[in-house]
Amino acid sequence: MIALIQRATRGAVRVDNEVVGEIGAGLVCLVGVTRGDGAAQAERLAERVLNYRVFPDGAGRMNRSVREAGGGLLAVPQFTLAADTRRGNRPSFTPAADPAEAEALFDRFVAAIERGHGGPVATGRFGADMQVELVNDGPVTFWLEAPPG
Repeated sequence: MIALIQRATRGAVRVDNEVVGEIGAGLVCLVGVTRGDGAAQAERLAERVLNYRVFPDGAGRMNRSVREAGGGLLAVPQFTLAADTRRGNRPSFTPAADPAEAEALFDRFVAAIERGHGGPVATGRFGADMQVELVNDGPVTFWLEAPPG
């Protein structure tokens, strides 16, 4: 599984011009599921996202997690993160998990986030045409993985 996390001052997801998920300061987390991913990867990725230190401490160093900072977390399913882009000018989505399997693992990831986070948690809508808005703070962006196996 893959998470592209961005520290944000705010984030929102719209579907058909309706806000379906929104946070203030925190993390916007785009989530991709690859073939071979399972429950262990969903749980591990959630733990990494919750504990990854990207928020400033008193000295201004990135030394606090979203848990410690008390920020929100907006999780957005994004199958394009699983694309193979190594060749040509068109992505291949062969590495992406089957949609039903990916949705179940995204839901498991979100449930793990909700269990482990004391702050607000919001989500996009799996399979929907979404418009994602965020103000990236820094900018601070990291690619996290929980490899299969």
